[in-house]
Amino acid sequence: MNSGHILLAATIGIVSAGCSNLDRSRDLADPNVPAKALAQQVCSNCHGMDGNSISPAFPRLAGQQATYITSQLTNFRSHQRSDPAGSFYMWGLSRHLTDEQIAGLAEYYSKQTPLRSDAAEDPKLVAMGKAIYENGVPEQNVIACAACHGPKAQGTGTFPALSYQHANYVVKQLNVFQNTQGRPGTPMESVTHPLTGDDKEAVAAYLQALPD
Repeated sequence: MNSGHILLAATIGIVSAGCSNLDRSRDLADPNVPAKALAQQVCSNCHGMDGNSISPAFPRLAGQQATYITSQLTNFRSHQRSDPAGSFYMWGLSRHLTDEQIAGLAEYYSKQTPLRSDAAEDPKLVAMGKAIYENGVPEQNVIACAACHGPKAQGTGTFPALSYQHANYVVKQLNVFQNTQGRPGTPMESVTHPLTGDDKEAVAAYLQALPD
């Protein structure tokens, strides 16, 4: 092999190695790291490789609306979303994300398939939650969740998908909306205000089970 061929081979090797390293990179401060790599190398630690997180401390992102993910990551990056658990984990992680990476992460998770939870739920609680989700609580001036989140909790645009979401996580976020200013800019503060603890538990149980 002559010197020209050796140089070409070395150059190809360096380029290939660079691409491979970027695909396995955990460097959140490198704008060249593709979003899929961040999802699989970093975000998967909490949210699972395909967005179906196992721990109820972390929301399931599989099948989530891309527009919603984009808005939440942008809000974390700018510190507009300040609920304690979310800000604790996400302010630092989102700090260096570029707009392109945020859009890529949103697209990645939106294309993953949400999986039904294996957790057992009380059928009576699920039935109560179904009634609230589909019809609201008229006597408490609570509108139907389905009006914004869709009949199958699939979400639309800036309204998130809620299907198969961890019940504990749903309750926690309803409490954030109801009792704090940690997630500004949504109608959820007024929507959740009249909800009782039983209402929240029931809706959460229904969304986690989401029977056919």
